[in-house]
Amino acid sequence: MVNVKGGTRPPWVGLGAAVWLQIASGNAYNFPLYSHSLKSILGFNQQQLTMLGVANDIGENVGLIPGLVCNKFPPWVVLLIGSFSCFFGYGVLWLSLSQTVQNLPYWMLWIALCVATNSSAWFSTTVLVTNMRNFPLSRGTVAGILKGYGGLSAAVYTEVYSALLRNSSSKLLLFLALGVPALSLLMMYFIRPCTPSLGEDSSESYHFLFVQVASIVLGVYVLTTTILEDVFSLNVLVSYTLLIIMVVLLMAPLAIPVKMTFYPSNRGKLGVSNVSVQDDSRAENSEPLLTPLSSSANLGSFQEGDEISEVDMLLAEGEGAVKKKRRPRRGEDFKFTEAMVKADFWLLFLVYFFGVGSGVTVLNNLAQIGIAQGIHDTKILLSLFSFCNFVGRLGGGVISEYFVRLKAVPRTVWMTCTQVVMIITYLLFASALNGTLYAATALLGVCYGVQFTTMVPTASELFGLKHFGIIFNFMSLGNPLGAYLFSGLLAGYLYDNEAAKQHSATCLGPDCFRVTFLILAGVCGLGTVLSIVLTMRIRPVYQMLYAGGSFRLPQSSSH
Repeated sequence: MVNVKGGTRPPWVGLGAAVWLQIASGNAYNFPLYSHSLKSILGFNQQQLTMLGVANDIGENVGLIPGLVCNKFPPWVVLLIGSFSCFFGYGVLWLSLSQTVQNLPYWMLWIALCVATNSSAWFSTTVLVTNMRNFPLSRGTVAGILKGYGGLSAAVYTEVYSALLRNSSSKLLLFLALGVPALSLLMMYFIRPCTPSLGEDSSESYHFLFVQVASIVLGVYVLTTTILEDVFSLNVLVSYTLLIIMVVLLMAPLAIPVKMTFYPSNRGKLGVSNVSVQDDSRAENSEPLLTPLSSSANLGSFQEGDEISEVDMLLAEGEGAVKKKRRPRRGEDFKFTEAMVKADFWLLFLVYFFGVGSGVTVLNNLAQIGIAQGIHDTKILLSLFSFCNFVGRLGGGVISEYFVRLKAVPRTVWMTCTQVVMIITYLLFASALNGTLYAATALLGVCYGVQFTTMVPTASELFGLKHFGIIFNFMSLGNPLGAYLFSGLLAGYLYDNEAAKQHSATCLGPDCFRVTFLILAGVCGLGTVLSIVLTMRIRPVYQMLYAGGSFRLPQSSSH
């Protein structure tokens, strides 16, 4: 049984700590920063490098085990496992790249990269599930903030890579192997389940607004400093000063619990006491009318868990101890197996797969795409994609939350709109017109970010929060699956073929990725059609959940 922390301040402390862990969970976005060193020092070809990119995405997104573990154990256990994963995985990569240990086989490095980036799944699952349960009435906003910071992590790491590590790939891997686990160990105490706020509180919206503004300021800051460091040669003192300012901006969300400490809100205390009273009265009303019989005694805490045998359940139903449980309706809490037989589950998975699977193909090959079009320093491209990814994640959460409360508009509408834009973006990439690379990268970053922020609250609203960890992580498999099909098998193969025609290991010119972009445009066209179908199907669910302009927890939902 996980202890629940009471009070109005702990959820905000947890959210502030979660911001740091979301930045840490973006360690997989660093692959473009050290992939060129893997290719040059270890002698890999493009297809081998692309398959390492697939390992990077598989590790980052295969979170079924973290999803199961987070329902059985407290958050600190999940974070501890992620810390060990990060340490051992990146440690092996550092040993190989630094030539401390030579001639490690390719398969070992592939597995090490999977293990290393799988720490992202452990970190992000913990903070996302815990904070969405702590703020169940603001799911879109919380998902947007946390996923936004996760998207911004690439730019933060790029700043660290440039200012602190002086563009050294081996130092970056050592930093990931030691620094990220240390950060997780420092923050794990603050990530804990708290008493959720189930009443309307005007101060809560202002607090969320403050965090959103702070994240925007951070995003603009890291993008600006990255460009400055690329254009100008800054000395060490200036670089360190810029880095310290970035760290201060990352601490901004913690200003909310500090403010609540010095200026406590009486309304917040009243809200907590009201929730407690409601919970007590609810518990009293749920007392069984019949005296438990022998078989019903075996049920234990039926309302709190699923650890019950089918035989005991059938006996209890026959004796009248419990009513026969009906299947959940959309909007209520589903078990994973119950969700998997729903058409909406697979439609959401496919729409997400087409959107992020195509987007991650560009992200994994962003350095090679830039070089093919004559841009050899791809740090600005990566930072631009990261910042726009952050804008898409944060903006997607804010906009979808606004319209879902205003008109009960299903969040998947925004997946539809952004996939239409992605079609245009891929055609723009394929054209390779002068000056369009940066614009196309920015557009793709925004659309890619919206896919993440939209899928997360949609999954929780359709299938509930009780088993949200495993359902969300299954949806996330769309990312590595897309990376394997579109990046590993498609983009890498076509790139190497074109490079062979040029009798070079490095492909130059628009033909290196043109066919890949045209295929990705077709993929997003199919995703758009499926997204429209899904939106039409789930519209009645949103009209039920958001009737009256605010989220209503279904009667059978228990978190």
